Amino acid sequence: MASMNQTPLAFPSCQTFKPTTSNHHNHLPSAPTSTTTLPQLKQIHGQIVKTGLNPSNPLLLKFFIPSFSIPNSLEYALSVFNQISDPETHFCNQVLRALSKSIEPEKTFLVYEKMRKDGVGVDRFSFPSLLKASARISGLKQGMELHGFATKLGFDVDPYVQTGLIRVYAACGRILESRLLFDKMPLRDIITWSVMIDGYYQSQLYDEVLVMFEEMRNSNVEPDRLVLTTIVSACSRTRNLKSGRAIHDYIMEKNVLMDAHLQSTLITMYANCGSMDMAQHLYDKLRPSNIIATTTMITGYSRIGKIEAARSIFDQISEKDLVSWSAMISGYAESEWPQESLKLFDDMQASGLKPDQVTMLSVISACSQLGALDQAKWVHILVKNLGFENVLPINNALIDMYAKCGNLAEAKRIFDKMPKRNVISWTSIITGFGIHGNADSALRLFHQMKDESIEPNGVTFMGILYACSHAGLVDMGRQIFASMTNDYKIAPQQEHYGCMVDLLGRANLLREALELIESMPFSPNVIVWGALLSACKVHNDIELGEFAAKRLLDLDPEHDGAHVQLSNIYAKAGRWNDVGKVRKFMKNQGISKEKGGSRIELNGQIHEFLMRDRNHTEVDEIYEKLDEVVNKLKLVGYAPNSTGSVLVDLEEEEKKEVVLWHSEKLALCYGLLSLEKGSCIRIVKNLRVCEDCHTFIKLVSKVYEMEIVVRDRSRFHHYKDGVCSCKDYW
Repeated sequence: MASMNQTPLAFPSCQTFKPTTSNHHNHLPSAPTSTTTLPQLKQIHGQIVKTGLNPSNPLLLKFFIPSFSIPNSLEYALSVFNQISDPETHFCNQVLRALSKSIEPEKTFLVYEKMRKDGVGVDRFSFPSLLKASARISGLKQGMELHGFATKLGFDVDPYVQTGLIRVYAACGRILESRLLFDKMPLRDIITWSVMIDGYYQSQLYDEVLVMFEEMRNSNVEPDRLVLTTIVSACSRTRNLKSGRAIHDYIMEKNVLMDAHLQSTLITMYANCGSMDMAQHLYDKLRPSNIIATTTMITGYSRIGKIEAARSIFDQISEKDLVSWSAMISGYAESEWPQESLKLFDDMQASGLKPDQVTMLSVISACSQLGALDQAKWVHILVKNLGFENVLPINNALIDMYAKCGNLAEAKRIFDKMPKRNVISWTSIITGFGIHGNADSALRLFHQMKDESIEPNGVTFMGILYACSHAGLVDMGRQIFASMTNDYKIAPQQEHYGCMVDLLGRANLLREALELIESMPFSPNVIVWGALLSACKVHNDIELGEFAAKRLLDLDPEHDGAHVQLSNIYAKAGRWNDVGKVRKFMKNQGISKEKGGSRIELNGQIHEFLMRDRNHTEVDEIYEKLDEVVNKLKLVGYAPNSTGSVLVDLEEEEKKEVVLWHSEKLALCYGLLSLEKGSCIRIVKNLRVCEDCHTFIKLVSKVYEMEIVVRDRSRFHHYKDGVCSCKDYW
């Protein structure tokens, strides 16, 4: 087997090669040095020809075999090979080996065909290279033909041939055939185990990877770094921290020398599993640090909400590449810091880097969160300029972005123009119509989707059930929920039950909602109990509300929303002692209510407001405008409604003042100051719009003749001529 590992001879450099006048091949150089370019190769070829050596002499191969690794030289080297009329099998095998490792492994089969055509013998050393080439091009047909030929020649029992066949079938997705061959082998070395384990990994059968590792250890075969890296990667993919720690312990116990690749893989595993302390410990030992590990740390910290730690690591990178920039931009977007995400994107562009599709998906996501239409339009122009306009995932993201920025017409236009749509495309537009309260269009698209033989998935059903819930379509919602399991065999998850509880609860079918919860095949989570609790608040069901709140708080004692909703229920009933108890408990436990905030985009700038905000540069003008608006609205019957909007037992006049200072009212007044009559004011609120603000904005749209679009936590409200698109059902 030594010939399989024979080191190919190197080329002489054109500077040291001196041609001889003799025609005898013994005068050819015996210790050539390396050649690295095609012109050098041609020069040497010319010099060899000048020696008088016959162009078909197989000894030419000893000079040309290494040329298969020289860029752009394959065609030339093959042309030299094709001039040789009767090459020896030994030389042909070297050519096969070189080609199987080259950037064009499919060329290996040109040599194989010539060997068969010229009657050159194929031996057991020929097959490993041919099988390697088959695996690299995922050539199942070539692999099966080689399997049959090897069997005919009796080489199928050779362990190198068997390992090559295992690799081919695994690379072609035929992992069962690989395993059958593997199980038949009487002796398996580390390479065979590595190929089989890698086959399972490439087939995304990560649990089988771990099973194979245990079988390997039981067979007394010691894993090498390559195998251990694959095993750790499998733990990373499945976020199996327990197994990952065990493999790490094994590495330490066996004193395996960790190279940078294995160490980076361990860092990735710990980061993906959320164990950032261990990831940081290993990262600190990595010298020098590499961009892959650094990017992993950024992503890991971002995923667990430690965005400042992620940014600290990002800032330490001296030479940032596109991947590290994208990771940090994505980290901000996924951590709901959309403005920081877009700001960093501007910095990246200023550095001269051109964004790719991955970067743009994060940027589009940030715009979706921000709800800023001007920013969305700018991003869309950039997508066109980059040539990504017909990229399916980008278009899907643009649909979602425009829907969440309040421009449903543009979202639909993009959807209609798409040359190809998948289930995500349909789900995005259906969900878009749902959050805008247009259930009829959402349902029409849902049925059209099915007519075009696109099967809905679980997320699609979430979108359509949401649309039914916010439009009060109880019967339709029931039918769709039943069709999930009856027609599509999709088992409803917690989110689907949450939508149904919300649907029934909004329709004041609270007992039916409770019965549905009790019939669930798994324990309800905070989403489900939260939906019931919200419905109890709307319909003033104190007893059931207390029950739902207790169940929710059993699961999450520090859930601020549950405490606030319970306070709302008590406040609406005038039970201020109970409100006080809830507030006291929250204070003692350090639980604070999420602060209400609103954003408005004007001339490309985002302006943010909190309740009673006085930080804006035009604060005096804003409050003057608020007084003016209130006085005008009172002339058409407006009276501040503090019931259920103020959770503390204040005097009535104090409550009215507090409710008038809600952040969306301040944002609205700033919009009235800045925009002309007939314009559209767009506001994004982080919480649900309260009853008083909802009435206030409706009246403003009529009195000031303005279209107002408000995106709150749960849906869009389109106000025009004193009417809201939600029909006061939100």
